[in-house]
Amino acid sequence: MKKLFKTLFFPVVGLMSLIWFLIRVIPKPSRALYPCMRATFPMASTFVIYVLGLFTSVVFFKKAKKYLYQSRYVLFSITLIVGLVLGAVAFLQTDKKVYAYKYMDTTLDGPNEPMGEGVGINPGRVVWIWEPDVTNEKCTNRRNDYWWQEGNTDQKLVQKMLSEALQKLSNKKTDAAAWDAIFRNFNQTHGNGEKGYTKGEKIVVKINLNAGVSGNNYERRGLGNIDTSPQMVYALLDQLINVAGVNQEDISIGDPGRNVDQLFWDTSQKQFPNVNYWGNGNGRTPIKKSKEPQIFTSDGSMSDYLPTCYMEATYMINMPVFKKHHRAGISLTSKNHFGSFVPFSGSAFHWHFSLPASEGMGDVNNGTYGEYRCFVDFIGHKDMGGKTVLFIVDGLWGSTNWAHPPIKWSMAPFNEDWPSSIFVSQDPVAIQSVGFDFLFEEFDKDHPTEGKYDPTDNSGPFPHYAASDDFLHQAADSENWPKNTKYDPENDGTYLPRSMGVHEHWNNVKDKKYSRNLGKDFGIELVTNFDSASVDQSGDPVIASDYTLYQNYPNPFNPTTTIAYDVIAPAHVRLDIYNVRGQHVRRLIDQQEYRGHHTQDWDGRMDNGRIAPSGIYVYKLQIDNKSRSFQQTKKMIFNR
Repeated sequence: MKKLFKTLFFPVVGLMSLIWFLIRVIPKPSRALYPCMRATFPMASTFVIYVLGLFTSVVFFKKAKKYLYQSRYVLFSITLIVGLVLGAVAFLQTDKKVYAYKYMDTTLDGPNEPMGEGVGINPGRVVWIWEPDVTNEKCTNRRNDYWWQEGNTDQKLVQKMLSEALQKLSNKKTDAAAWDAIFRNFNQTHGNGEKGYTKGEKIVVKINLNAGVSGNNYERRGLGNIDTSPQMVYALLDQLINVAGVNQEDISIGDPGRNVDQLFWDTSQKQFPNVNYWGNGNGRTPIKKSKEPQIFTSDGSMSDYLPTCYMEATYMINMPVFKKHHRAGISLTSKNHFGSFVPFSGSAFHWHFSLPASEGMGDVNNGTYGEYRCFVDFIGHKDMGGKTVLFIVDGLWGSTNWAHPPIKWSMAPFNEDWPSSIFVSQDPVAIQSVGFDFLFEEFDKDHPTEGKYDPTDNSGPFPHYAASDDFLHQAADSENWPKNTKYDPENDGTYLPRSMGVHEHWNNVKDKKYSRNLGKDFGIELVTNFDSASVDQSGDPVIASDYTLYQNYPNPFNPTTTIAYDVIAPAHVRLDIYNVRGQHVRRLIDQQEYRGHHTQDWDGRMDNGRIAPSGIYVYKLQIDNKSRSFQQTKKMIFNR
């Protein structure tokens, strides 16, 4: 039946493509340049060749028959051979891969044209933490020097980055307050009442282990391919258990179709032994299959099972790797869920049909906007995106495809170094929109290693595949859903909301500004751990040549101001506020800091919690490391 369908599919679709092309282009020839017509023309032209080949082969077969009856055997042989060749050409056309778009042809909506509604405490906020010191720039990713090894990824700095991301996401000053705000916001918006995390509630953490192979050890096999970083896994478990107060036994973590490798076991299990690490044998927790299918494609084509731990959990955290993909274009939080189905079918190949290049190999056979996209079902399903309290994209290293080695990035601020980044959001659409912009910009046709398409699918400018961001359009606004398709991944008659998050593209690669960054009260907001004070005219962050204390902003202020400073090497940092009489008012910072640009807010309160009186204040930065000390003071005005 499958072969019959494939044989009949081409003539029918080819004829329709030809009719559509002629109807549109004959009245107005300039329409031939439209993206939809460029998509239609290859199919229509291939159909014409098919028909001509089939027709002429029939003519030659009739001629051959006539020559045979006349005993003209030479002419019979010639016409028979020609007829067979033409027939073979026509037949092969029905099985030929037709490039609906050239693999680079894509049409994006314009910059700062948001669609949909933002999600989260700060709707549409995505936090981007970049710390170049977190990874070893000199890592070769060869034997005894792999990306995942301790000397190449700074565990303490990873933990600091995640802490900073959580606080910036929630506008809170402590990690505990950040987690409480995140859980409360989730419960309020999901109809669960005014509550934070409750002891005993279960959490599943979906990471990406696609490069690993069950039962094998990274180090023994010499694996340099990328997965979720073990340091990220440890940092998240440390936050959940020691900060958010989640019991170890209430956490399940891994990638359902893979064993949690010994690498992660050694990093996290010794410290957190009661967490459920997915896999088989050696203390792992086996994945159990739901009794009945739990997810249904909204185009009505198929259904699939889910891990029972997904169904039993109250919350989910989705933590993929920062990478592109030869079928989907990009691989972030939605694509990460393909691993959720692997243990039940041995692979996720059956889910590929709705991707832009469903068969890979540069064949963008599904590159029209407004087609069914399974990622929308994933974002909205009650036990998948519907339970996801936090999205974390591990961009410490990043990769070029589904299971490939890490690669250094050329664009600013990375400048031929590892991306060394973490992206965090509560908005499933916004965080993938930001990730898309980074991947689209970095991996274009001019990239020295990824620009040229490789038929083996190992490299190529995959984010430029047509309609790679179609699922983001649809998840942001139901106006973009396919005609006659209503997204209902539980198949219970309840359609997904009109908007599940906000999508837009940044203004330009230099500024990386979204609508909320430009003063709008809608769209995406990209919050970073460095600001314009640390960016030069070329758009590249300035690497401080010395310790520096900047003037606070705004100044005068009421009720809050921001103090910025640069640290050129790891050091102990103390930041204090004094009144004009020299009396100590508030200590804002007293901790070890890493190299980079830092900011700290002051809300005008004193150490006793009371609001300070109006007046002139002095803030003092004290920095001490092994080699030197640094002090600097500046004045500011507080107007109540």
